This record gives sequence, structure tokens and C-alpha cells, in this order.
Amino acid sequence: GIGKDRLIPLIIVPLWDAELAAAEVYRNAARGVQATLSFNQGMASMADWIFSGILPRYPDLKLAYSEAQMGWIPYALERAYSVWKEFRGWAFDPAIVTEPPEFYFRRQIYACFFRDDFGLKNLEAIGVDNVVFETDYPHSDSTWPNTEQFIREMAVDLDDETLHKIIRGNAIKMLHLDLD
Repeated sequence: GIGKDRLIPLIIVPLWDAELAAAEVYRNAARGVQATLSFNQGMASMADWIFSGILPRYPDLKLAYSEAQMGWIPYALERAYSVWKEFRGWAFDPAIVTEPPEFYFRRQIYACFFRDDFGLKNLEAIGVDNVVFETDYPHSDSTWPNTEQFIREMAVDLDDETLHKIIRGNAIKMLHLDLD
């Protein structure tokens, strides 16, 4: 076990033993604070999807990162580009992942957010066509029942076209809905 005089600020799952692994996951789940770091699963997942070769093979596949917010995306794409450019053949198959990571993001990935002022301030770097507003209902940090007021206040600096894309148009496009 961990002594009271040691601080280990992250979960280290002992993968060599299923029972120990499950116990460590339950122990850490009881500690809370997961919601603060939920974006990091999105960051890791996005890199996996981009470098796995699945997105190039299935160009019609769309991914939506719900509940992950979006402020992390510009840095994740910057780092992914460095890996794509410098680690060719080591971290992925360059014969399959032929385009830079941002290409696959722009074509196939949507960022979903409900509370992300930093992301909105960096909307151009993320891509207005790849952003969808969500309410996160019924979770405790949901914008419901004041969603309309909430988005109006948060997006006060956005023009009407951009706001329409974020709150309606991009979702219609992503989900191939017969609306508008």
C-alpha cells in the first residue's frame, strides 16, 4: 500500500494482476476529481484515432468528443503534427497516415463543449466547422434549464453565422440530419 508520507498524484493500474487493477481503479474512483481531467481521455483517444490509420481508411467515419470540452485541441494537434513529421515509421505507418493530423481532425472529428471560454477564445485554431455546443443534461454541471441564456452570454462575441454553426448547423452536418 501507499504510506501516509507518500503522495502519488495519479492512478497507476497494476496491469499484471486483474484483481489488483480493479482494486486500484475502485480506490481512485472513490477519491473523486475525475471530472476535472475528463479531457485527457479525449486527448489520448484523438491521437490514437489519428495515428491508428482508421480515419484514413474510413473517411466517412465521424467522431464527436462529448463532455471533453475543446480548449485542449489546438495543443493536441500541434503535438500530433510534430509526431507525424518527426516520428514517421516509428509511431505510426506513414503509408497509411499520409496526411497531417489536422487534416483528419478537420474532416472527421467534432469537439463538443458546454463550458469552455478558453476554447471559444481559440475557436479559429480549433475550427468553427468542427465545434458543437452541448448541454450536458442531466449531469450536475449541465447548462440546463438555462441553456439559452448560458450560450448567449458565453458566445456574446460570436457573429450570427458562427453561432448558428456551433449551436445547430454543425450538429446537423455531423449527424446527417434532414433539417434546415
